[in-house]
Amino acid sequence: MMNNNYTNFWNDIQVNNGVVDDDFVKPKVDYIALAGYRRAIANFVNIVTNRSDIKVRYQQNGDSYTDGKTVTIGSKIDEKNFDHVVGLALHEGSHILLSDFNFLRQLAQNTPHELVMVGEDLGFTKGQVVGHLKNMLNYVEDRRIDYYVFTSSPGYKGYYHAMYNKYFHSPAITRALKNNTFGNDLTLDNYMNRIINFTNENSDLDALPDLRKIYRRVFSSVKHLDDMNGAFNVACDCLQMVYNNVNPLPDTSDMEQVGEGGNGGQGGGEQSESDMYDKAANQLQNGDYHGYQQTMDDIKNTDWDKVKAGLSNQPISSKAEAGFQDLTPQQAKTLNNALKRQKEFMNNQQKKVGRLTKKDASVVNAMEESGVTQVQVGGDVQQSNYRSYNKNFTGQTQVLFVKKITQQMIDDDVFPSLFQNSSSYYGGRTQESVIAGKKLGTILGKKLQVRSESRTLKNSRLDSGRIDKRLIAELGFGNSKVFSTTFVEQYNDAVIHISVDASGSMGGDKWRNTMTAVVAICKAASMISGLDVVVSFRTTHHSGNRGGGQPMVAIGYDSRVDKFRKIENLWPNLYAGGTTPEGLCFEAIMKDFVPSTSNRDSYFLNFSDGQPMFSGDGFEYYGDSALHHTKKQVKEIIKKGISVMSYFIGDSEYDRSRNMDDFKTMYGKDAEFVDVTKVSSLAKTMNNLFLEKGK
Repeated sequence: MMNNNYTNFWNDIQVNNGVVDDDFVKPKVDYIALAGYRRAIANFVNIVTNRSDIKVRYQQNGDSYTDGKTVTIGSKIDEKNFDHVVGLALHEGSHILLSDFNFLRQLAQNTPHELVMVGEDLGFTKGQVVGHLKNMLNYVEDRRIDYYVFTSSPGYKGYYHAMYNKYFHSPAITRALKNNTFGNDLTLDNYMNRIINFTNENSDLDALPDLRKIYRRVFSSVKHLDDMNGAFNVACDCLQMVYNNVNPLPDTSDMEQVGEGGNGGQGGGEQSESDMYDKAANQLQNGDYHGYQQTMDDIKNTDWDKVKAGLSNQPISSKAEAGFQDLTPQQAKTLNNALKRQKEFMNNQQKKVGRLTKKDASVVNAMEESGVTQVQVGGDVQQSNYRSYNKNFTGQTQVLFVKKITQQMIDDDVFPSLFQNSSSYYGGRTQESVIAGKKLGTILGKKLQVRSESRTLKNSRLDSGRIDKRLIAELGFGNSKVFSTTFVEQYNDAVIHISVDASGSMGGDKWRNTMTAVVAICKAASMISGLDVVVSFRTTHHSGNRGGGQPMVAIGYDSRVDKFRKIENLWPNLYAGGTTPEGLCFEAIMKDFVPSTSNRDSYFLNFSDGQPMFSGDGFEYYGDSALHHTKKQVKEIIKKGISVMSYFIGDSEYDRSRNMDDFKTMYGKDAEFVDVTKVSSLAKTMNNLFLEKGK
């Protein structure tokens, strides 16, 4: 479970610790957790922005960013960093809602000529001035959109605080501000380092000339800024104040021609730092936003001090290299990394954090599309296991609830204990069962179509009611019974939840005949108005991250949202594997059962071949405790006014004599034994059930 205040309040995802390892492409990726994380984050973004078209995806090969339509985030997410990732996603989503990306692409041509001239007098090129203005604009715009969220959705402040703590309130930054590590040099970098960290409580607004004025200009304005153009005007004013105070650059004309490859690793050619900034400005002006970002990355990743030192054959000490004379090399490295993360954040260039392979991304998509959640159950199951030294205790486990099976889930082999290739031998046999069930269901459906009809009954010659016009003449003969009453008789709407045991012991003929019966019921219901069917399958999932697997229940068909062709297309891939978590699965989907009402009948049909049994992740579920837990869940279903019928699928009389008593303990006196060779006849027994009126 999440172990932080903000996540516990907003997020109901239950996950295991250690979701992903450092490289993320290693085995045991917790796809379920990642799908849940993304679903939760996407919901947050949609709520805050009030837009459902903003998508959230995990990166595969690039940095975290937003392109104006989609929020892309790093995939290394666990309970420790979930909050700041949510904050980052909300921040980027707010950019999509509020920021003008076209304005940003035209920044070079919108930069005031006067500001360019001041910058050039200081020794900067036009490209560098545009880069400085972009950094300042990014900072002001970030404050503007963050203020919007703070005021419009205050419940999400916690996630923003986590994001700020990650990027702007780190120990290294806080320590540097407390100790005045940045110094008082009148350089552009010093100004930007201090401006970026205005929100840190240790910020010294008197460390540099006009720094307090810049602070007031930013934070007195963000409350009133309506668009990026307003933020642009503030950024211009702030950069002007910086330029008014910084020292001019030293003359470096003898170092202008620097090999672009050098220590920066940028490839061939001979371009100076100034040339690179000019290149970036031209790319931005020409609408080549991707190229602009790449060039800025090249500038950022090039150690220009080393390049220049190499040209002059002068060594640079580690402290001087770091730029902070009063720090140890390690402290300087830590601080520089923190500053680098801040600048990457401002430029929408967060570092690559955990990548998904194409296969992993596809599986996560499949998980999310299927609406996978995890439901904590079994809190009242008394058990003995090795972790309790054979002492009884109350434990809990989590059931994997798959709200709908999908083709992608099958293609990606997400749940191998429930799906197999339909082209395999066993898949082909299951397909035969689906075809047979469709034929049987068509016959049954025609017989049951009487449910869609209403019958009118008229009773005449009554003492009261409505006057029967045909009998008015009889009043003259002393006959007072001239009234009639009309009754319209019709069937209630009905919903049937069919729960199928998909454990390994249900394989073979049991599975094929059960599938035939269930398909027949679904097909018949599809032909009758007012009769809906939901089919769920119970098994266990082995992800590799949990010992013994995990209980799982998957919705394979819901006639309220699915067409019958879903059964024809997907069910041939269904497979009986895993164990029998019975009551645990019932408890997990309890809230999804439809209760009976005065005008709607509800039924629960169970197909099973044995006693409940599950063992995994230290949770034991078998024997009397499992029987009584399942019995309790069945009683809860009955409390909803749902009629419960359970069919024991057995191969022999031996199965019946061995298990039937326990079966009736769980499911009640109406539980029936069914010969596996006659499972198909179950469809016919539904005739009387579905033609009953009311309860």
